Amino acid sequence: MNREELKQLTKPELIDSLLGLYRPGKTSRTLSKPPSTDQKGKREGSRPGGARPGHKGYARVLAQTLDAHKDHRPADCQHCGLPFGEDAVGQVIGEYDEIDLPQLKLLVRWHRRLKCCCATCGKAPSAPMPPTAHGTPFGRRIDALALYLKTNQLFS
Repeated sequence: MNREELKQLTKPELIDSLLGLYRPGKTSRTLSKPPSTDQKGKREGSRPGGARPGHKGYARVLAQTLDAHKDHRPADCQHCGLPFGEDAVGQVIGEYDEIDLPQLKLLVRWHRRLKCCCATCGKAPSAPMPPTAHGTPFGRRIDALALYLKTNQLFS
């Protein structure tokens, strides 16, 4: 507040503003609020946080082997608005890698029961029933995954 604004204040307003300067801060000791909301004071001799001057930074190194790459170009010039062509020459200003698991693909295998004709006796015996013909068509891995998701991850 400047001098002119102070002159325009009434006597009770001036008294309130002066008392506000001498009023203690709002802490857990003066108000009914938990101590965790208090601001921490600066300790004597404490140093600022963060890396020290001259400290060499660390970043994760890019993967050495890659399966594919994708170039990202600006669509048009930000200055004149003209579009860039697909064959516009670009300069690499940053490289980033994306690491992900490969897409899972189901393995579907048909089990066919055959009947073969014997050249000697002329009879045609059939093959025994495969184990997958009884019960569920899903394999051990799918059963294990379903059991894991239901018991450990609590999926229904």
